[in-house]
Amino acid sequence: MSACVPTRHDHTSRSSRPPRASGIKRPHSPPPPPHGGRFRIAGADLSASVTVFLLAVPMSLGLAVAMDAPLEAGLISAAIGGIVAGLLGGTPLQVSGPSAGLTVVTAELIQIYGWRTTCAITIGAGLLQILLGSLRAARSALAVSPAIVHGTLAGIGVAIALAQLHIVLGGSPQSSAVANALALPDQWGRVSPAAPLIGVLTIAILILWPRIPGRIGRVVRRLPAALAAVVTATVVAAITAPGIARVDLPSWRSHALPEMPHGPVLALATAVLTVMLVASLESLLAAVAVDKLSADRAGGQATARPKADLPSASSPASASASDSDSASVRPDPACSSPPDPPVRRSDLDRELRAQGIANTLSGLVGGLAVSGGAVRSSANVRAGATGRASTVLHGVWVVLAAGLLVTALEQIPLAALGALVMMVGIQMVSFAHIRNVHKHREFLVYGATITGVLLFGVLKGVVIGIAVAVAVALHRLARTRITVTEQGGQHLVVVQGQLTFLAVPRLSRALARLPQDGDAVVELDGFFMDHAAYETIQDWSTAQTAHGGRVVFTGRSGGRIAEPASAAHSCCRPWTPWRNHHCHDRSGQTPETQHARLDTGRAPDCGSGAVEDRSPERHTSHDASGAHSTPGPAGSPTAAPRRTGSNRLFSGLSSFQRNTAPLVREELARLAREGQRPSQLFITCADSRLVTSMITASGPGDLFTVRNIGNLVPPPDAESSDDSVGAAIEYAVEVLKVESITVCGHSGCGAMQALLGARPDPDTPLSSLWRWLRHGLPSLERMRSRHHAWARISGRLPADAVEQLCLTNVVQQLDHLRAHGSVARRLAEGTLQLHGMYFHVGEAQAYLLAEGASAGLALDEVFNRVDPGDAHASSDSHTPADAHALASAHTPAGSRSHGDADTPRPAAPGDPAGSGELERTGV
Repeated sequence: MSACVPTRHDHTSRSSRPPRASGIKRPHSPPPPPHGGRFRIAGADLSASVTVFLLAVPMSLGLAVAMDAPLEAGLISAAIGGIVAGLLGGTPLQVSGPSAGLTVVTAELIQIYGWRTTCAITIGAGLLQILLGSLRAARSALAVSPAIVHGTLAGIGVAIALAQLHIVLGGSPQSSAVANALALPDQWGRVSPAAPLIGVLTIAILILWPRIPGRIGRVVRRLPAALAAVVTATVVAAITAPGIARVDLPSWRSHALPEMPHGPVLALATAVLTVMLVASLESLLAAVAVDKLSADRAGGQATARPKADLPSASSPASASASDSDSASVRPDPACSSPPDPPVRRSDLDRELRAQGIANTLSGLVGGLAVSGGAVRSSANVRAGATGRASTVLHGVWVVLAAGLLVTALEQIPLAALGALVMMVGIQMVSFAHIRNVHKHREFLVYGATITGVLLFGVLKGVVIGIAVAVAVALHRLARTRITVTEQGGQHLVVVQGQLTFLAVPRLSRALARLPQDGDAVVELDGFFMDHAAYETIQDWSTAQTAHGGRVVFTGRSGGRIAEPASAAHSCCRPWTPWRNHHCHDRSGQTPETQHARLDTGRAPDCGSGAVEDRSPERHTSHDASGAHSTPGPAGSPTAAPRRTGSNRLFSGLSSFQRNTAPLVREELARLAREGQRPSQLFITCADSRLVTSMITASGPGDLFTVRNIGNLVPPPDAESSDDSVGAAIEYAVEVLKVESITVCGHSGCGAMQALLGARPDPDTPLSSLWRWLRHGLPSLERMRSRHHAWARISGRLPADAVEQLCLTNVVQQLDHLRAHGSVARRLAEGTLQLHGMYFHVGEAQAYLLAEGASAGLALDEVFNRVDPGDAHASSDSHTPADAHALASAHTPAGSRSHGDADTPRPAAPGDPAGSGELERTGV
């Protein structure tokens, strides 16, 4: 077994590690990491922080110039955004600083209220962000239509570009986007050549710098284009235009701090809400973009490596220590290629709280409003940053620059900063976003939002966008096209669009024109039907059927309503709605009344005119027998008291006879005539949670099933062997001629827990349960043996000793199976296959033992995950090396919560968990 197995460090669970002197074979594992909370700086983070710093300084100064704010305020917000938001934020690789999206808003606030009141507004917006983050409202902010969000940012970008164009031309921006556009002709008449030439030079470098070809290009691109453009423009201006307007950093002693805001309360509240809204949306969208960039970077690194190799160690193997509150996958130091750190999704609520704290502090010390920036963050990711150390260090470098590089910063021409910010504004108008909103038919919303932002301001523009989006949605709901045609004596009614109460009058008129005793096909080409439309169609269908007509309802593909798309000519139903299936257990209702109410929701006959009701209060699902069930009003299962066994048996049988028997009677009659011809023998546990027909998607006649406690297969020569299992195996192999045998274990098996628990008193006669469980003792010995590799699930070790024994037990029972004479003969002939299977109940996830291990020909016992797209894949489609690459990202955290650097050893015979565990957990 390969030693390069990813292991998990969960510092809360170390008691389960086997001692060195024990007989348990342990995989290699690294020593416990030093103090997990220590802030660690990797080399990649250090270099990335320098790159982001060189980009952030000119951008911060340029945004301060664009807002007509004190220039030092831009540096303050960059430092606080980097250090505070970097330390506390939920997106480690996101870099925060002065908000480009708030350029127009802040400039307007400074003009109306002054700088000191604007700082107070920033504080209020920050406190509101902290409140919303504490209420976990961050995800709700992303519920706004993307067309509105991108339209808002695009409108702000156009306003920024118009304002900065005046600075590039050597003038001063006006108070609004409209005023800037109207003042451009006059500004062109008063232009002097120095400032525009410096601006054009800056823009040219910004555009051409990333496109420099060859080896030289690879070297120079390590320097950010923004820094290269500003430095070049500064040098050229110093030589050719010494009198050009430059940055003027005032003394820190004269820096203005906030004051109590003065002005109308409603206007100030609107300003606080606007700053909060724009800064939050910009930060959250940037966080989502950083997640995508991080995932793309990790995916690119993975595909660049040889398939059989583990992830390389090109970047440090762990994220920053600030993220160590969640368990991380750590590599084996003995392996030559430790894996990269896993890509963590952003904690948006934490990020929103951190942005609020940063804005509050920035306002208190006289800085600009802070938000996460897509430009700075993408530069951070592309520079190779692995954790939040890069973001924090960039803020430290900004602080040092503000104190030590004042003279150098004052040489930068304002035209160069104006050109830099103008390009940022132009980039906020993304053509990719325009194509997306056009593809989804939301360009009207996008255009209305841009227009509203440019003409009336950000907050009013967002309101206009929301209003247009609602109007478009209502128009789509109301736009329903109904056509009626006659084909060979049968009427075809095509309903295109959503069926709501607004379309009911036209639908009623169209259906009323059809002959009452005629045949009709109703094609519903839409994805929504409200209650009024459902009642209209159902009443008409009932009346039509009563007069001798025949009605069939189809979807766009022609398949009948409530049929799977791939089975348009059968009444097969998938298991996916299987939930709360004991419909006959609902309190206050008898089976008869319950099913009478749901009669319109079932489809007992493919040719009937019944329409499946998809409204939430009447949606139905199916249990193992095909019976219908009804969730509660919100779609969640409704609690009902358990009935006695006789009542449950009677109710279930009655439900079967009423709903399922008509559907399966023909198939069962065929099987009764022809006899059973199953293709598989399926040996599994008697646990009530294991529904074999569901997890294998099989029906009557498919499986020959043997169920017992612990899915045990006693060897043919075992003492006190149970002949019932052997007889079933012999009958399936010799008489039924099955093609394969599957031994299926499952998670949380009570039999395995009992084997790991205390042994019964040797002086007391063994109970029937323990006489049977003795057949599982070889599995326990195999797990504790040094001569057998530990079975594992693809990409991870088992979560605990119980899961380890469940997996080992499957492998051991396959060995017992091969010892049976009938099985051995068929295996020698090559007409029989053996399969090992493990089903994780909590995850509803199946795993198959690799083909070589199932056949007893491989030492590496790996259970590979069965994915939805693996229908035609072989059971060993993942090699052991590939299995490592799957890592723990495929496994929910809950299934690994007990894992540690080593797999926990089985409980010793003296442990308190005795045979009572069998009764507590179920078998």
